[in-house]
Amino acid sequence: MKKTTSPETQTGRHLESVGTNPADAVETDAVARAVARRAALRDRHAQNLTRLMDQRSDLRGVNSLADFVDDAVRWTA
Repeated sequence: MKKTTSPETQTGRHLESVGTNPADAVETDAVARAVARRAALRDRHAQNLTRLMDQRSDLRGVNSLADFVDDAVRWTA
């Protein structure tokens, strides 16, 4: 049988500290900003949906996803 792992892989010695590259830091910042922007947008949509469902009770049952999000926000409040 062919051996597929080396002793370095098994002991973890292959994990060495690597210097940071400025391009990697810029990419990491861009990813962090995108994640923060997406979280803010998700929160804003959930807030607006909850407000709409409070104002328009006739919309309950029209869209099951909207009902689910509204209920989920209420349970976490």
